[in-house]
Amino acid sequence: MAKRTTKTNTARDIGVDVKPPTDKCEDEYCPFHGTLPVRGTVIDGIVVSARMQGTVVVEREYLRYISKFERYEKRTSKYFAHAPPCFKLSAGDKVKIMECRPLSKKVAYVVIERRM
Repeated sequence: MAKRTTKTNTARDIGVDVKPPTDKCEDEYCPFHGTLPVRGTVIDGIVVSARMQGTVVVEREYLRYISKFERYEKRTSKYFAHAPPCFKLSAGDKVKIMECRPLSKKVAYVVIERRM
């Protein structure tokens, strides 16, 4: 008996409790519609720049404690993340990114959710 292969239109489960995108894409580096596995840290941030092809710059703000003054200071860090076309991201969007294998020299994160 021959195996029947049918292509489903549903997004695959990536193991994280996020809402999958409603649009479809053919990107091989999309964690929902491609084959890219995700692992490790999950980071919330804001898209600062979306001018690169397939990549966004995500900035996150955090507090660091200064023990000498017993106060906190604000710090920011920037991450380069792959942006699958099914998310349609622009500057100012709040996103959730997750670690994946290195996709290029500086890109080791992928967008897994666009937050409203």
